[in-house]
Amino acid sequence: MASPLAKQMLKKELGLIEVFSIATGAMISSGIFILTGMAFAEAGPSVVLSYILAGILALTGVLSQSELVSAMPKAGGTYFYVARSMGPAVGTVDGLLTWFSLSLKSTFALIGMGAFIHLLINIDVRFVALFLCLLFLGINLIGIKEAARVQVVLVVFLLSLMLVYIVGGIPSVSIQRFDPFVPKGIVSTISTAGFVFVSFGGLLKIAALAEEVKRPGRTIPLGMMMSLFIVTLLYALAVFVTVGVLPAYTLANTVVPFTDGAGSFFGPWGRIALSIAALLAFVSTANAGIMAASRYPLALSRDSLLPELINRINKRFQTPHISISITGVIMITAIFLPLETLVKAASTVMILTYMLSCFSVLILRESRLQNYQPAFRAPLYPWVQIIGICGFGFLLYGIGKESLITSLCLIAGGLFVYLFYGRIRANREFALLYVIQRITAKELVSRTLELELKEIIRERDEIIQDRFDRVIEESVIVDLKEPIKVEKFFSLVSRKIGKKLGVSTHTIRAHLDAREKESSTAITPFVAIPHIIVEGEHIFDIFLARNKKGIFFNRESPGIQAVFILVGTRDERNFHLRALAAIAQIVHDPRFEEKWMNARSNEDLRDIVLLGKRRRDKNLTEE
Repeated sequence: MASPLAKQMLKKELGLIEVFSIATGAMISSGIFILTGMAFAEAGPSVVLSYILAGILALTGVLSQSELVSAMPKAGGTYFYVARSMGPAVGTVDGLLTWFSLSLKSTFALIGMGAFIHLLINIDVRFVALFLCLLFLGINLIGIKEAARVQVVLVVFLLSLMLVYIVGGIPSVSIQRFDPFVPKGIVSTISTAGFVFVSFGGLLKIAALAEEVKRPGRTIPLGMMMSLFIVTLLYALAVFVTVGVLPAYTLANTVVPFTDGAGSFFGPWGRIALSIAALLAFVSTANAGIMAASRYPLALSRDSLLPELINRINKRFQTPHISISITGVIMITAIFLPLETLVKAASTVMILTYMLSCFSVLILRESRLQNYQPAFRAPLYPWVQIIGICGFGFLLYGIGKESLITSLCLIAGGLFVYLFYGRIRANREFALLYVIQRITAKELVSRTLELELKEIIRERDEIIQDRFDRVIEESVIVDLKEPIKVEKFFSLVSRKIGKKLGVSTHTIRAHLDAREKESSTAITPFVAIPHIIVEGEHIFDIFLARNKKGIFFNRESPGIQAVFILVGTRDERNFHLRALAAIAQIVHDPRFEEKWMNARSNEDLRDIVLLGKRRRDKNLTEE
């Protein structure tokens, strides 16, 4: 049985500008302000292409993540949908790895400030990193809205300074510095794309905060796409300018490439301005990192894969204070790790996470779960996911043995946590079981995942249950297997209707026959809605029927496959009309027929109606 703590919800306070700012601010940091020089040393001028290639591959992951998050906007992002698609073991590994990776990336930002702090004032780097870490821990503990406001301000200043750098630097670019463009071969360019892939890790942070986003089905995909496009463009232009204005030897050996680049064409004030931009980038990354990383242990705890204590939400600020605090401890500890190890481990884990996102979409689509209903569907399925998986595989191959060994150790650690803690506490259905069930025709699932997805849709779409929903939840459903004529169909359902309502079977049958003779109730070649008035008071019910082989209503409608029968008394006439309108809106959905025919059970049929798109009228609520 779920713990009461697991039902605590986080407040929805983030809009499109906050989503864009968190993703953008989390991406533009050390991955560009420090790594450009290190990446140039590996690839030469083709480092520009490395950043573009990394951005293109990130797009395949972003499209998959946008679909997944729009279907399951829950705290814990990638962990949540990996666990629901591939099971709690893989989910635990992904959750812990992503938590660790995002924490490392934020720590990397804090460490990166050191090179820039020395350009401004002489102060202990670790002291500054610790101070800022504690500062943003405090802001995040107070509330995500406050943290997001800080992020918006930081990103506005950051983007403005980067644009000044690009516009001011382009006239000083020397094309000769790009010859030869690929001095170390295309393989080096590709492997460098894997090295700088950490620069696009900020997109993962939005998935982790999905539960706190308003209208997540629309806001998150749009915010992620805008952020990826703008950041990739800025990366390419900024790196192009930097390569074009600095001598190769200088660029390959500097840890402050943009600052040196700005100094070459703007002078001392340019160095100071870009140092400030870098500091803003590091600060925004650390802030976004704490926001996002802290949601992973929260989600793992909700699923009983980590101790329940971590799941607690602060009553005053509505923030996961324990999870945030633990994340802060990890970040402070990681300050003392070697820089290159930090970068490669973070990049490898992020590549694995993007790859798992592509696998998750493939599994969830092929599972044909009735209630997997993403608000955004990735285009060009399954080619986008296949290209992404192959591309990420090449990046992993090129990134080096050391990082792969580090990642394998982290994976082993995640499996250890699952086997010795989570496995005995968590038993959850996942989509891969549905795929196996389709292949083997064996009963492997009990529909608990469908029920969970149903509740997620209600929360995502802010569906408030009304009287129509309550009627449908109690409806009798008939699923016929053989073709049948309408007369025999009416005889069959009249017995069921009469038994439930306590009305004579003969009376129900007579009313149905009379209504059909008056005018056909088949509103389309697929759907019929017979509706009748019976004697009495305060009686209203809806009966659902499906017949894949078809019900012969008349020559114009020989194969009706969905039937909604409405039965009510005269005093329920107003609600009767509103229920008719609600059904008409539901069956108007372009995918209604496909979903109706693919439903596996009566409960799947019921969910199609309950989750159908319709205008919810307060007059449909019982007083």
